[in-house]
Amino acid sequence: MMRELTKAEEQVMLILWEIKEGLVKEVIEKMTPPKPAYNTVSTVIRVLENKGFIDHKAIGNTHIYFPSISEEQYKHFAFDKVMNNYFENNYQSLVSFLVKEKNMDMDELDELIKMAETLKNKK
Repeated sequence: MMRELTKAEEQVMLILWEIKEGLVKEVIEKMTPPKPAYNTVSTVIRVLENKGFIDHKAIGNTHIYFPSISEEQYKHFAFDKVMNNYFENNYQSLVSFLVKEKNMDMDELDELIKMAETLKNKK
């Protein structure tokens, strides 16, 4: 079963999804300053591997890490979690929130409706 990522785990996963595979030092190179210590990132990577989010291939003493869960899979999980926990799995509640709290204007709402209709027709 998939679990929610911590901030540190999410940062590593976003980088691995972007670069497809890499060494710990390559992940660190992509991080914004202040960059965490090598051991910190290495620990986060091991935790992610234990959670099933990433895997590695060994080349000699070196481990090259890569995602074993796609960004798309995690987006679905995270969105479903938000929908269940905050919007009672009701899309009207979500749209209402976007309009009221995020000041979505009518043009943006019309665009969202058109996009939804286009996607529905493609199914």
